[in-house]
Amino acid sequence: MTTTTDKRKALGRGLETLLPTARPASAAGEGAREIPLELIDRNPYQTRGRIEEPALEELTASIRASGVVQPIVVRAVAGGRYQLIAGQRRWLASQRAGKTTIPAVVRAVSNQQALEMTIIENLQREDLNPMEQARAFERLGREFSLTQEQMAAKTGKERSSIANFLRLLKLPPMVQMEVESGALSFGHAKVLMTLERAEIVSEVARRVMEGALSVRQTEDLCFNLNHPIERGKAREREVDANVRAAERELAAALGVRVVIRDQNGRGKITLHYGSLEDFDRILEALAPRKRRE
Repeated sequence: MTTTTDKRKALGRGLETLLPTARPASAAGEGAREIPLELIDRNPYQTRGRIEEPALEELTASIRASGVVQPIVVRAVAGGRYQLIAGQRRWLASQRAGKTTIPAVVRAVSNQQALEMTIIENLQREDLNPMEQARAFERLGREFSLTQEQMAAKTGKERSSIANFLRLLKLPPMVQMEVESGALSFGHAKVLMTLERAEIVSEVARRVMEGALSVRQTEDLCFNLNHPIERGKAREREVDANVRAAERELAAALGVRVVIRDQNGRGKITLHYGSLEDFDRILEALAPRKRRE
């Protein structure tokens, strides 16, 4: 079982790969220096859309009293200016605190490395909401043609986890907004993704929010929608409670409709996928590529 500590170590290794520390400081300008705030431009690769105002004010007060403890990371750009890579909150708080300079480490990195470093910093700090993470991974794939396996290696995330985040982008826009705001959790979103039609997803999301349904209650609701009463039969098929729980668990893990038909310990499991991407994700979850090779 992967622990939080293991994940942190994995993320740390990814960051070390992007920010090698073995080079002499004088060779690459690695040492921290004071740089005027007015010469530093915003990070164009920032994946975090919102910053909590109370936390920013608290950091501003701390910097006003004690200064910036940990340097930010920048890279040199044209015209003698610098571009922020990591440390957006410290950069913003320093401006609010009335500082004119900020300690910074200058790195010589490519556009891809700058984006990767930004994502990894936010993942380490757990600053990104699920939709921000989804868009960050989508951008890595779209702009730099990284596969999910490569993203996993660089960020320390499981490939299946990255696949789940990317699937969020297929939710209806309204539902994505509710996930981003926190009105719907990542757990709710994973269950909603087992529904096949966008209009049903939106309707169920509305019912979940209006009724303040838990993830488990949402699972029950989606299960009933995915297992309607069959035509010509007076009642819905009877499902053992343990089998029903197994169907819910598999559906949440794989993100597709799951039907288990059991008769005295024998039966079959049916997975309903709606696209080749779903099929590839199921195959990877059940038989990871390394194992198949």
